[in-house]
Amino acid sequence: MASETTTSSSSSSLPLNGRVAIVTDLLATELNSSPTQNSNPQAIAIKADISDPDQVKLLFNKAEQEFGSQIHILVNSAGVLDSKFPNLANTTVEDWDSTFNVNTKGAFLCCREAANRLKRGGGGRIILISSSVVGGLFPGYAGYAASKAAVETMTKIVAKELKGSGITANCVAPGPIATEMFFAGKTEETIKRIVDACPLGRLGEPKDVTQLVGLLASDAGEWINGQIVRVNGGFVV
Repeated sequence: MASETTTSSSSSSLPLNGRVAIVTDLLATELNSSPTQNSNPQAIAIKADISDPDQVKLLFNKAEQEFGSQIHILVNSAGVLDSKFPNLANTTVEDWDSTFNVNTKGAFLCCREAANRLKRGGGGRIILISSSVVGGLFPGYAGYAASKAAVETMTKIVAKELKGSGITANCVAPGPIATEMFFAGKTEETIKRIVDACPLGRLGEPKDVTQLVGLLASDAGEWINGQIVRVNGGFVV
């Protein structure tokens, strides 16, 4: 429905299917200059730091004001990864805190706001993004995996806490996806080793994730609740 509003910290490649979307990022000016913008946009970008509770509240306020509609769907995919891939013994407190501020605190703040604002009675969706790294337990990812494991646990609990609201809460945990964040800090040898470890023999593409998010956000996802869905081509099983 055209009145459905999605607040998302993911890219504008999400299938909107008639919805309108608010995409939040620290580079909102760049996103708003995208050629996909027009006089009747399906999506607009708002600059915000999701680790700041005041900015998250303002983000939701702006989303409701911009399109004059109650928010139906939250997709929170903001994330940071230390491209130095330090082992736990060499991880600084500053890097640990920075990872948790965005990956965990940011998800908590957006999820808390959504739990208080999303449409009740059906159609409300909370979709958080984790990582298959949580299941893989790879060395060099201690801070990142721990921050995303917290998101997965939070998803399961909030799904139960929202009993009776008609709101579902699920978590999508992608495997290695061909994005700038994935390639940062990796050698060609490392990338080849990761591709070879995947039974499907390739890296994932953003559409592999966004199509699943679109399903969970749609009426077809109504009976899926409290789940961690790993979309990784068999890289982690």
